[in-house]
Amino acid sequence: MRHLLGAEGSKALKDAKTISVAGAALATDERAETESLALVIAWCADEPARIGEVALFTSRGVMQTLGRGDGDGEARVRFFRQRPRRLAPTEPLVGLALSRKQLTVRTNAGSLAVERIGRCALSVNGVVTERATVIPGDTILLRGQLLLFCTRRVTSIPATTYFPEKSCGAFGEPDDAGILGESPAMWQMRERIAFAANAGKHVLLHGESGTGKELAARALHALSSRAGKPFVSRNAATLPSGLIDAELFGSARNYPNAGMPERAGLVGQADGGTLFLDEIAEIPAEQQAHLLRVLDADGEYQRLGEATTRRSDLVLVGATNRDVSALKHDVAARLTLRLELPPLDERREDIPLLVRHLLLLAARKSPQIGGRFLHEDADGRLEPRVDPGLIEQLIVRDYETHIRELDALLWRAMAGSNGDTVLLTDDLRQEARGRDAEPTATEIRAALKDGGSVPNAARALGLKSRYALYRLMKKNGIVADGVD
Repeated sequence: MRHLLGAEGSKALKDAKTISVAGAALATDERAETESLALVIAWCADEPARIGEVALFTSRGVMQTLGRGDGDGEARVRFFRQRPRRLAPTEPLVGLALSRKQLTVRTNAGSLAVERIGRCALSVNGVVTERATVIPGDTILLRGQLLLFCTRRVTSIPATTYFPEKSCGAFGEPDDAGILGESPAMWQMRERIAFAANAGKHVLLHGESGTGKELAARALHALSSRAGKPFVSRNAATLPSGLIDAELFGSARNYPNAGMPERAGLVGQADGGTLFLDEIAEIPAEQQAHLLRVLDADGEYQRLGEATTRRSDLVLVGATNRDVSALKHDVAARLTLRLELPPLDERREDIPLLVRHLLLLAARKSPQIGGRFLHEDADGRLEPRVDPGLIEQLIVRDYETHIRELDALLWRAMAGSNGDTVLLTDDLRQEARGRDAEPTATEIRAALKDGGSVPNAARALGLKSRYALYRLMKKNGIVADGVD
């Protein structure tokens, strides 16, 4: 799906001579950077353009005040637009319904203690309260004014080496390659795509359904020296059985029957450019082997019905959501670079930006439907009107088909909203999130001890993300001493 996206890992075959772009090839691994607790603006009634801004909490035990205005020199929660090696401060909040002193926020070990001191009602994870302990994965709503999402965030996003600054685009908007997201995961993804684009090697994109593999392939092509040459895209699962070779390599005139036109095939069409084969693992193994010669340095292949060989100077970008072992091992070995696309639960702070973008796309595509949910902000920008309760549910939801599923949920919400605001409709409110049985407190403690970190423990417990584990730790009163 265009203008959306995202990176992370799976195991390469032991005998495949490949490079994981998530590994040592790039000096941009955010794990080497300092992390802190953070609050990200997910919805803002009076200043919708501030979605994605972040407040970082780096000093334990410090009390700060969140509210309208600058606070006359007192310790205040400040928001920034965070980008690689840049933390640009933004203006104080201006929401008239916010008190000048609305919340106190104290930074503790692994959590934030928040308390309402202003007039806006406070809800944490949908529960009205006066004070609460907030951990990553939690939401804070100041009713009618501001929705915040708590996460862990690197204090400095590493500088990009390969992704050109001129392509970055405006904060919160898709970049020139069509990628949308301000999370560290998305900036790392941009850099990995740009590295692969500069390398000129064959690439395998791996990720769950709906994480944006075709967009990644198009971005890789656009950032490469082949940008002015053909980008040829085909879902390999749709290649007719028995005609795969003809589709890939083409056929001579009058072959197999008299009067048949000459066919260039996908490989011939992509000469000089990029061939994207989505669901490449769906090609039967014996016919995957037919790709080997064209993937070698000489790019040799043969059209059906021709005795001579041809050459195609192409870069193959394959994509799959299956385990890499579904590929024939010598084909996998020729896909030199591997890029893992992150699921939404690894970049939840980008969901409000995706919601805004998808609703704007819906309004462009169907003005009669989507147009009634738009309004013009103070700067003349069109912004969708969205119920913060809908944003809150979409942030914490577990996804199976990710951006594709998010888009479908928004269309369902629009279909059930009668006014000028996209609402959290009854069917979405009542829809179960579908969880497996939760691990016990004993299992959680053992996983934390053995894994040494929350992400490792979450994987060992079979949870979809570290945020799911944070919620279970909070529910069971577990504090992981010495574990990040």
